[in-house]
Amino acid sequence: MVSNTATTSLMRLQGVSKSYLQPNGQSITILSSINFELAEGEIVALLGPSGSGKSTLMRMIAGLISPSSGEIYYKSSHLRGLNPGVAIIFQTFALYPWLTVQENVELGLKAKGIPLEERKNKALKMIDVIGLDGFEGAYPKELSGGMRQRVGFARALAVEPELLCMDEPFSALDVLTAENLRTELLDLWLEKRIPTKSILIVTHSIEEAVTLADRIIVLGRNPGRIRADFRVDLPHYRDRKSPQFEAYVDRIYRIITHPDQDDLPEINLDVHQKQAAPEPAKYQSLPSVRIGAIAGFVEILENRQGDLYRLAQEMLLELDDLYPIVEASKMMELVSLNEGDIHLTQIGKKFIDGSIDQRKEIIRQQVLENIRLVKQIYASLVANPRKRISEEFFLELLQPYFTQNEAQRQLDTAIAWGRYAELFVYDEPSGEIYIEPIEQESLLV
Repeated sequence: MVSNTATTSLMRLQGVSKSYLQPNGQSITILSSINFELAEGEIVALLGPSGSGKSTLMRMIAGLISPSSGEIYYKSSHLRGLNPGVAIIFQTFALYPWLTVQENVELGLKAKGIPLEERKNKALKMIDVIGLDGFEGAYPKELSGGMRQRVGFARALAVEPELLCMDEPFSALDVLTAENLRTELLDLWLEKRIPTKSILIVTHSIEEAVTLADRIIVLGRNPGRIRADFRVDLPHYRDRKSPQFEAYVDRIYRIITHPDQDDLPEINLDVHQKQAAPEPAKYQSLPSVRIGAIAGFVEILENRQGDLYRLAQEMLLELDDLYPIVEASKMMELVSLNEGDIHLTQIGKKFIDGSIDQRKEIIRQQVLENIRLVKQIYASLVANPRKRISEEFFLELLQPYFTQNEAQRQLDTAIAWGRYAELFVYDEPSGEIYIEPIEQESLLV
C-alpha cells in the first residue's frame, strides 16, 4: 500500500476478484486479486485501458455489485450490500427530466428518509455551493450540459458522502466546460466546502489524473489487476507545463504502453501488498483498430517521433483513443516504446515507404509472426480440405477466455487484419472464413 499523510482508512479491499459466468458455463475473470486501501483526505484516480475493470471496481466499492471472492471493508466493517458512505457521479447526467433542479438534488435525501424541510435546506445549500443558485426551479432541458452535470454533483454531495465516487464525470462535456468544472471541484475540495472525506475518480485522461489526484492507481487488463500505485507529490494547483507534471504523465504512459511488464525500472512505487501475478493469457487481447488507423498513425510518426505524451497532445487524443492504436502498432512491430518515447522501427519505416502491395506483405508477415489468433485462423484454413470454416468454430475457442461480446470483437478484429493482409476472405451472409481457390501454398513458417 502507498503510504500517505492521511491516517484513517475509509475503504480496504483484500484479495478482491470479480468473475462472470458465461452461457456456455465458462467463467470470465474481470478483476483479479485487487488489494488496496483508500484513506481519508486523498483523491485517488483509477486509470487503465478499456476493459481493465475500472468501473467494475468502483461499483464494488459502492456496493452496487458484490465481489466473487475477497473482502471489502468500509472503515472497519465488512461491506454487505450498498455502501452507506458512498455517492456516485456518472458520466451521463442521469437526471429526471420531469423534476426541477431542486427536486433532482433532493432525490438522494428523500431515499434516505430525510424530512421534507431538512432535505430542502440541504439541497438548497448544495445547489448554492455548486454554483446553481437561481436555477432551483429550472428543468434539465433548460440547462446546458455543464449545468446538468453540476446538478449531478449537487445531488451526490447533498447526502454528505464520506467517499465521492466519480465515473468519468467530465467525459460527456466539451473541453472548456470540463476544465472549468474540474477546477471548481478542486476548489471546493481544497477549501473544504464539501463534506466528502475522500474522492475516487475513474478517468481515461492521464492529464486529468495528474491534475486532480494525490494518488494514482493504474490497472492492467485480462484480467484487471493493479500494475502501479503511487503518489503524486506535487502541490495543488499544478502547472501542466512544468517538467515535474510532465514527468508523471510520461511515467503513466510508460506503464500503460508496456502492458506485459509489471516491474518497469525507475518507477517509484511504494506498494506493501504485492499483487498476484496474472496467469499468462492464451490469446492476446487485440485492440479494436483498423489497419487504416494504424497506417495513419505510423505516417504521422514519420515526422513526430519522440515523447508520446506530446504526440497525444498534438493529436488531441485521450488515453482510450490513442492507446489501442499504439498497442496494435507495437504488436505488429511497426513502433517501439522506450522510456515514454515512441519511435518507428525499421519495419515501420519500410511500411511507410512501401507501395500498397508492399504494405500488405509487411502486415501479412507481422500478423502471422505476432498475432496468435490470426495465425490460428490461417493455419486451420490451410489444414482444412475445404479451405472454409465457420466463424462459430473460432468463437467457441475464444469464449473460455473472453465474454461473448468481447470474443466476437476479438474475432472481428482478427478477421479485419487477416483480410487486409489477404490471408483469407470472410463471407458475412454465411459467417464463413475461407481461403480463395487461387491460394497455392502456406505462408506459415
